Amino acid sequence: MWLEILLASVLAFVVYWFVSRDKEETLPLEDGWWGPGARPTAPEDESIRPFKVETSDEEIKDLHRRIDGTRLTPPLEDSRFHYGFNSNYLKKILSYWRNEFDWGKQVEMLNRYPHFKTRIEGLDIHFVHVKPPQLPPGRTPKPLLMVHGWPGSFYEFYKIIPLLTDPANHGLSEEHVFEVICPSIPGYAFSEAASKKGLNSVATARIFYKLMLRLGFREFYIQGGDWGALICTHMAQMVPSHVKGLHLNMAFILNGCILTLFLVRHCARLLGFTQRDMELMLPFKIFYRPLRESGYMHIQSTKPDTVGCALNDSPAGLAAYILEKFSTWTDSEFQQLEDGGLERKFSLDDLLTNVMLYWTTGAITSSQRFYKENRGQLFKQDRVKVSVPTGLAAFPCELMHVPERWVKGKYPRLVSYSYMPRGGHFAALEEPELLAQDIRKFVGLVELP
Repeated sequence: MWLEILLASVLAFVVYWFVSRDKEETLPLEDGWWGPGARPTAPEDESIRPFKVETSDEEIKDLHRRIDGTRLTPPLEDSRFHYGFNSNYLKKILSYWRNEFDWGKQVEMLNRYPHFKTRIEGLDIHFVHVKPPQLPPGRTPKPLLMVHGWPGSFYEFYKIIPLLTDPANHGLSEEHVFEVICPSIPGYAFSEAASKKGLNSVATARIFYKLMLRLGFREFYIQGGDWGALICTHMAQMVPSHVKGLHLNMAFILNGCILTLFLVRHCARLLGFTQRDMELMLPFKIFYRPLRESGYMHIQSTKPDTVGCALNDSPAGLAAYILEKFSTWTDSEFQQLEDGGLERKFSLDDLLTNVMLYWTTGAITSSQRFYKENRGQLFKQDRVKVSVPTGLAAFPCELMHVPERWVKGKYPRLVSYSYMPRGGHFAALEEPELLAQDIRKFVGLVELP
């Protein structure tokens, strides 16, 4: 045992020394052009244009025709969600989608908040921009950029937006009132996809920084999970003087940390792990669950266009592929259930609205390419520490638990770390009240005199 501890300690020290030396203070801002062809010589149109989500009878008829032609494979007996999305339950989803789901009504709901587009680095960037309906006298709203991930969308934030922009009407104090901006990552939903290779999370962070400047914000808060967490982290690494605070509900901590897991059983306290950390990480859940849930990642990081051809042509396949993540990423125990536990946390309308934002825009392939563009990038940017005030909401059913000790290594100005009582990967959609409370708590700590 002691030889194991000694060897792991030496190896951890060597890796830590290697990845810690010669760190950059910030990421370079740089520039890019992702539109088709060569970059025009004329200045880019920087106007901000109103946008409206629309649908048509032809779009709905085509969807129904494809659903009617669905061909499913029967599941194995007692397989539940262990083999992926159970096709018996998928029949129920498809029946509801075909016969009861009202996309026209959901489009009206999507248009409840103002949508806009603006051109940045050759791409039309879509975003939702919600201002407070009322403000206490003499107060100004706090700008907050919220960034989604995959397979989510800007719609994930629709339930949390009113809690942040209109707290008084939702039983919350008006101490912190926000002006919320929710962009779509390029290649997702209504944001134009890149025509060129290389648009990764760093380039997206720069694009969203330019968006905030274009909206007139010089200082702002940022928040994200999944890809949104990485994009927001890069913004903080890139332009720390403009980021008042960074709030995350997922953290990418890579360099050196996994090695300490070999020591967890023997000297957890010495390594700074709490009892709750131990419960969330052992017996080696931190290895097993990400391994079981990451098959999609290898496909999308290598050949995203291949699987994209199938998903973009079949609404049943697309729904199964996306909604499976909303099952086991919300709670890994849901794989034990015949229906994947989907309706325990979400309504079918909410789930299918998110799927429709991929189906109607044909965005599944371009969204998957984001994985390939980011392959090999994570370790490179992980060496740059984040110098802005940071908060993390650690939801217990997140794909991988990240202890506070690890977070502080990359985010040394960690002012808030919360063990959340419940919730998983899609926190804003699943537990909007809990996430809103933690954001408000974090901002309060940042703004303490």
